Amino acid sequence: QVQLAESGGGLVQAGGSLRLSCAASGTVATIDIMGWYRQAPGKQREWVAGVTGGGYRNYLDSVKGRFTIARDNAKNSVYLQMNSLKPEDTAVYYCYIAAPDLHWGQGTLVTVSS
Repeated sequence: QVQLAESGGGLVQAGGSLRLSCAASGTVATIDIMGWYRQAPGKQREWVAGVTGGGYRNYLDSVKGRFTIARDNAKNSVYLQMNSLKPEDTAVYYCYIAAPDLHWGQGTLVTVSS
């Protein structure tokens, strides 16, 4: 069974930074894609960023240039560095992995105050 443990959420002022971490444990097969989704209050969950096993990264347009995704294959971990945060980035952030089935973290709340 695969478990994902997230950390790093919190309250930050607009313009600030946070770094989210997510580590996979348990019986983890080869991980293909790792990434992040988010769900803002009253909105549907949206994909934020992903990174393939080969290191290809992709981002939601609204976070390009502000967020950076990285992975550490030795630690089965994925990270999301979030800079220049905006109030509209406020959401619960969920990490996911495809190994090959999809697995989800429990979510970590990011609140950006104006």
